[in-house]
Amino acid sequence: MTTTIRDIVATDIERVIELDRRLTGKPRRNYHEKRMAAASADPASFVTIAAADGPVLKGYAFAHILDGEFGGSGPVGVVDTIGVDPDQRGQGVGRKLMTALEEAMRKKGIKELISQADWTEHAITRFFQSAGFELAPRLVLERGTDNVSDFEAPLAQQVRDSDEVDLSDPSGDDYAALSRDRVPVRSLTEADYPFIVSVDRKVTRRDRSAYYTRKIAEVTKESGVRVSLVAEVDGLFAGFVMARTEYGEFGRAQSTAVLDTIGVDPANARHSVGRALMSQLLTNLSSLGVEKVQTQLPWNSFDLAGFLARCGFTPSQRLIFQRKLG
Repeated sequence: MTTTIRDIVATDIERVIELDRRLTGKPRRNYHEKRMAAASADPASFVTIAAADGPVLKGYAFAHILDGEFGGSGPVGVVDTIGVDPDQRGQGVGRKLMTALEEAMRKKGIKELISQADWTEHAITRFFQSAGFELAPRLVLERGTDNVSDFEAPLAQQVRDSDEVDLSDPSGDDYAALSRDRVPVRSLTEADYPFIVSVDRKVTRRDRSAYYTRKIAEVTKESGVRVSLVAEVDGLFAGFVMARTEYGEFGRAQSTAVLDTIGVDPANARHSVGRALMSQLLTNLSSLGVEKVQTQLPWNSFDLAGFLARCGFTPSQRLIFQRKLG
């Protein structure tokens, strides 16, 4: 029977979940159901591709569009997951899925695809290589959310107020222990939108209001766990951090927090705002049972990498792949 490439529909979800369980050994129902719901609510930002023989699903691919995360300056397509029925391997199904995904992204004006994989996942890294991907010039950094207190004294000594500079990239601000006791931190709400856009414009000299419209909707409505925060000084908005919890993206087996963006009003650069945000974020994630927080940055962001190292971040075992779409 001829393989048909089409969009994933609601009736495919049980087959997708079953194939994913066979491929990964982990049931990830919640992840796939949330992805389908998000794609239905915002089809412009998602691509879902199925490969089928008649009614039988042989493979699937999920991707979405990012625009602004990790200090990015333009939209990119992110390949979240791609899977093929183990009984159908070697028949070119994965390549057909990727070709269809690339074409769908081109139609949306996307010029680059990215994805991630652990360096030990040889099957998927070989697949990316065969599909024309190459290593991206970016690093994935991570740290556990436990033992936050282990970094309190060293960080208080190592991090200076003059280091506190927002780079409009993950963790682009400072961190030190107990600063959250001096700077009030609360959950981010939709009402914070104009203040977030204003602070970001001051720092980046760009208008990213569309990006923040989408991000605030994501962190206040779509996310199952709200972990994005706002800091205040003298009752006024002083800074924010946007993070999200992921279970299943890029094949992750455990709940992982992804740190997207942090911003501090330049007027409060010496008030330990960034430190308070990071300290409270890690504390909250630990209490929620989230084991790890990850972020990424360009390989040559040496100052930012040094700052993250002082915050306890280390290089991850994950690699970032990219493919330019002609």
